[in-house]
Amino acid sequence: METPVQTDVPPPAETRNIGWRDAWRRPTARVVAVALVVVVAQWVDSRMQVNSLQQELARRLGEGDAVAKEGRTLARQSQEGLAALQAKVAVLEAKLAETQSQAVALEAMYQEISSTRDERLLAEVEQAVVIAMQQLQFAGNVEAALIALQGAEGRLARSVQPQFLPVRKLIARDIERLKGTPGANVSGLSLKIESVVAAVDGLPLAYEQRPKAETAKPASTTIPASVDYWRGIGADLWRELRQLVRIERIDQGDPALLSPNQSFFLRENLKLRLLNARLALLQRDGKIFREEVRQSREHLDRYFDSRAKAVQAAQSTLKMLASTDVSFDLPGLAETLTALRNLKFARERSPGGAAGPAR
Repeated sequence: METPVQTDVPPPAETRNIGWRDAWRRPTARVVAVALVVVVAQWVDSRMQVNSLQQELARRLGEGDAVAKEGRTLARQSQEGLAALQAKVAVLEAKLAETQSQAVALEAMYQEISSTRDERLLAEVEQAVVIAMQQLQFAGNVEAALIALQGAEGRLARSVQPQFLPVRKLIARDIERLKGTPGANVSGLSLKIESVVAAVDGLPLAYEQRPKAETAKPASTTIPASVDYWRGIGADLWRELRQLVRIERIDQGDPALLSPNQSFFLRENLKLRLLNARLALLQRDGKIFREEVRQSREHLDRYFDSRAKAVQAAQSTLKMLASTDVSFDLPGLAETLTALRNLKFARERSPGGAAGPAR
């Protein structure tokens, strides 16, 4: 028996539709379809998310590249700025070091100038005190000594150095002591003695006195010429006769007759006595001063013409000098001078040569 041959003939369309319907009606097919739809939807959604992520990543990568470029630019600029700042810092450090060295040099110079200024001030004050001491010792000039001490006190007053205060107090004390000194005007008395010494060479001596010459009376115009002639001859004769005999009143002994050499030594001796009186005045030795003035007055009375105005003026000056008391003691300045020199010695021995810069 022959087996029938099967051929692959597609089923009809209706049969296929019925097969799909039957398959769709099955729950498994539906689940599979739903699952397939979900998977497709998820795949599409994932694809879209991946695309969006890729775009966002690309955008952010672009932004990152831009930021990186900008960062590299800023880093390069920062490096350049840092290098410039480092160079400026190096310059500033060099200038700071130079400024510090200059400050040290200026401080040393200021200390040296301050020390030199203080030393110069002490030297000026010491010189002023020495001048005041010399004026008191050798001239007895209180006014000049006061001027010198007041100048020294003024210089110290302009300085604020505390170590100068003791010396300033001593100078102020000396000024007060000199102001309270009731001594004579030594400079004025010395000038009066000098005026007498200068006038000695011109004073007339006593033995050189001459009688006063008589002046002839003028003749009257109403007398005839012949009578006037004989009258004039008679007047001249009478005047000559009167010159033969002279009567004078002498209140003291006869004036000493001196040769020219003796007259010269007399005047020089009188000058020496007046100079001795001046020296005694400067030494404030009242006894020797009065004795020299007394002997000078005796010389004037004995050897010089007391009727001359120059002699009378010299006598009046010597009389005033004889009545002046020159025996007075002036305060000494040795303590002040010693304090000044001790201060200078202490500053010279101190480190740096000064007690510190003035402020």
